[in-house]
Amino acid sequence: MGVQRRWQRVILLSVLGYEGLGALAGGGLLTARPDGRLMDIPVSVMRGAFSDFLIPGVILFGLGALNVAAFFAVLRRHRLAWLGAGLALGGMMTWFFVEIVILGQLHPLHAMWGFPVLLGAVVAVPLLPFGAAALRDTGLGCGVASSFLYVAMNLIVARQWVGYSSWSQTISELSAIGAPTRPLWVALGIVHTLLVTAFGWGVRVAAGDNRRLRAAGTLLAVHGALGVLWVFAPMHLRPVLAAGGGNAADTLHLTFAVVTELFFLSALALAAAALGAAFRIYSVATMVLLVALAVPVFQAAPRVAANLPTPLLGLWERLDVGVFLLWVLVLATVLLVRGRVSLTRGAVVARYRGSVRGGEVSHGT
Repeated sequence: MGVQRRWQRVILLSVLGYEGLGALAGGGLLTARPDGRLMDIPVSVMRGAFSDFLIPGVILFGLGALNVAAFFAVLRRHRLAWLGAGLALGGMMTWFFVEIVILGQLHPLHAMWGFPVLLGAVVAVPLLPFGAAALRDTGLGCGVASSFLYVAMNLIVARQWVGYSSWSQTISELSAIGAPTRPLWVALGIVHTLLVTAFGWGVRVAAGDNRRLRAAGTLLAVHGALGVLWVFAPMHLRPVLAAGGGNAADTLHLTFAVVTELFFLSALALAAAALGAAFRIYSVATMVLLVALAVPVFQAAPRVAANLPTPLLGLWERLDVGVFLLWVLVLATVLLVRGRVSLTRGAVVARYRGSVRGGEVSHGT
């Protein structure tokens, strides 16, 4: 089992205790009254997935017990504490994922109970009984997976909305309030957020003593984690915006778009400065393309709000996102290859030193 710092251990114990007691209480109340009266939740919110709350209540109670067990395992520094924490937090993530899909909507309670789970997962990483190289490769692999997942999301989710045009409509409209694709996009978006956050962590591990690359990894992790906030700041559909039905969520949506873009561009610049000339040239070209493709996207924003035609807007935005996804793939590949080369060189050097020492010993005898 790995070693945690004190603050990481305190946070993990707090999360496991918080989630465990909450799940035990909620599961117990749902099991005691499967009609949901004790929690003032109508069965109809499950949209026919279950006839009552008995089975969900039992599952939630079981997750609570698992989190409490993991709490004591971490507290006692049991050698399998990493496994218990992983199963407990992974179980809670799965619970929220399925819950959002079934309910077809998000609630502030999802943030109150879901965000601590993400935080707990991050601080639990040092418990894993794997070396730094394995953590690095896993994190970088998450970056590769995140890019492919986002492409798949655009291809698959868009097909679930009859009449939606990937050529002329924005990606954000797939998760807009009232959009038929919102539940599926949000559920997959949470997975994507976790993958990008893990990628940032992997970049930090791969950076070693390279401060610029470590800073880039930190910014990428924050960029990924901010994806959680998008869930609670969706835009409205075009007809609603044109009728003046927009609210603070639409403003926050645009604000997050600018903030996340700044985080990514800063990470890109730091990574470009930290790595070789070839990657630096590629990164500069990437930044130029990102800015150039963003211009027509921002120019068309008023037409979206006015529910006017926006030909090729979807294409420009997807090309812009594609440039970003490709940069993530290239960075992950560069760091993976560099890690393999360093590992091979280290093994060769160690073998050479061992043979020299062996020769010296033999010569001495």
